[in-house]
Amino acid sequence: MKALTLALLLSLPVPRVVQQVQQQVPQPVRQLSTAVAKRAKGGKWYFAETGHAVYCYGPVMIVPNANGDLQRVATICRDGSAVVPLKD
Repeated sequence: MKALTLALLLSLPVPRVVQQVQQQVPQPVRQLSTAVAKRAKGGKWYFAETGHAVYCYGPVMIVPNANGDLQRVATICRDGSAVVPLKD
């Protein structure tokens, strides 16, 4: 019985290991991620309009709202947001 089981196991096809092709990242994306990684050292905590604290690396800017008012926003934040409205 053991010999039959061993013969059956050895007769099964063995799948070959396929090397995964390394995906190439376009050069501008690679440069952007490097720039964000360098900025990661000098971030600052801000109080968002939603009531939460956010850590952002980019500059604070003043942009117009949908209704025309000006609003302060923090840019390039740790949570992946490009722009976060700040509470005054």
